[in-house]
Amino acid sequence: MADSNFFSHPTAVIDEGCTIGSGTKIWHFSHVMKDCSIGDNCNLGQNVVVSPGVVLGTNVKVQNNVSIYTGVICEDDVFLGPSMVFTNIINPRSAIIRRDQYVETRVEKGASIGANATVICGNTIGAYALIGAGAVITKDVPPYALIVGNPGRQIGWVSAYGHRLQFDDQHQAVCSESGEKYILNNNQVKPI
Repeated sequence: MADSNFFSHPTAVIDEGCTIGSGTKIWHFSHVMKDCSIGDNCNLGQNVVVSPGVVLGTNVKVQNNVSIYTGVICEDDVFLGPSMVFTNIINPRSAIIRRDQYVETRVEKGASIGANATVICGNTIGAYALIGAGAVITKDVPPYALIVGNPGRQIGWVSAYGHRLQFDDQHQAVCSESGEKYILNNNQVKPI
């Protein structure tokens, strides 16, 4: 462990060979496995598993009962809701070992995944996307997209603050909290 300026509850298990950033908190009954990298100021709730090779950026919030399997990369400011699920094999079988076939899943900066959502491996969740509780992600999600349901479907767009965006005739919208302006062009949202 490269940094000892983090907190871990006495019931947490932290394997040798992982990197944990300053200000990070690891709570009850969590397990951080070898060769993973956790950035500064992260929060891992109760009963969280971080598997070998996982990368969490800075300020990642992981709520209770989340397992982050090998192949998952979460960029800065990602939120993982309670009991949400990642997979890392497309066709798992108990009797067949496929550890060399893990598929990468990426959660880009600022994205949030709601409670009990499932992310099928091999997909990218775009920056600042908002995945609703219980949604099942079966394909890539564009930045700023609002996704709900099973299978997940896009029902709109959100700001970096997570508020639904209402676009005008000029294809522009304003976040109700931050006042930031966005433009929708060719089915892509970008701040302006």
